[in-house]
Amino acid sequence: MMNRDLETEFKALLPGQSTEAGATRRTALKTALGVGYAASVMPIMAQTAIKTPTDGLTAGEVSIDVKGFKMPAYRAMPAGKKNLPVVLVLSEIFGVHEHIADVANRFARAGYLAIAPELFVRQGDAQSYGEMAKLIAEVISKVPDAQVAGDLDAAVAWAGANGGDLARVGITGFCWGGRQTWLYAAHSKHIKAGVAWYGRIVGDRTELTPKNPIDIAGQLHGPVLGLYGGADTGIPLDGVEKMKVALAAGNTAARASQFVVYPDAPHAFHADYRPSYRKEAAEDGWRRCLAWFKQHGVA
Repeated sequence: MMNRDLETEFKALLPGQSTEAGATRRTALKTALGVGYAASVMPIMAQTAIKTPTDGLTAGEVSIDVKGFKMPAYRAMPAGKKNLPVVLVLSEIFGVHEHIADVANRFARAGYLAIAPELFVRQGDAQSYGEMAKLIAEVISKVPDAQVAGDLDAAVAWAGANGGDLARVGITGFCWGGRQTWLYAAHSKHIKAGVAWYGRIVGDRTELTPKNPIDIAGQLHGPVLGLYGGADTGIPLDGVEKMKVALAAGNTAARASQFVVYPDAPHAFHADYRPSYRKEAAEDGWRRCLAWFKQHGVA
């Protein structure tokens, strides 16, 4: 049975569309990224999708060992550089498609070693689904939070062995990845700062997802900047207000956390390949993201 909070949240991904999204095929965008990095199940809007050049970067797929399991990930970093600040880039439910890889490229051009791991690859290929409801029911709802934390631990360790400075680690994520950003900031002592883009804060608890971000708000190892849309129909703003209260009662990192709410922005306003994209909010959020990492020692 589908988690009702997941269903509500991800319906907000499709303004004016059903959960089938009208997408019954995969859009092939493997050329730039290699096998395994096709487009998401959502339609690409070529007229708006940002394409970040990769000249001067080392970018592409890597394999990260997680207790014997080979987890694929997209890695981008300045070519030939070492001791780089690290940023984990957590995807939406659609996996590491071209947009997420491009976000990693943007961080690399800003001087980071960026890693975008495929965090639900054990449960299935998110990019092979044309129906949102089926993707959530068959893949996303079966991903344990504990598995995600372990995979991210492995990604951090991999970064430390491949050019990253583990004294400067940040995390950012979108939608599903935004929720995980909050959780991992409370899990890992390596995290100096996080930026959560419209991630769910409150909701049902299950055996696989036993805690919500609001439950761990006071235990953050690094402050989190929450970037949310005031017109987001899947992430109610009363959850943001409750989170502010929980953070204010928490530890030093929790109290240093902040929210920015863009009044007219819908869910997924950073996703430049979808109709939900809002250029002004996305660009402002990106500037704030980079400044937040710099402010808190991840630069």
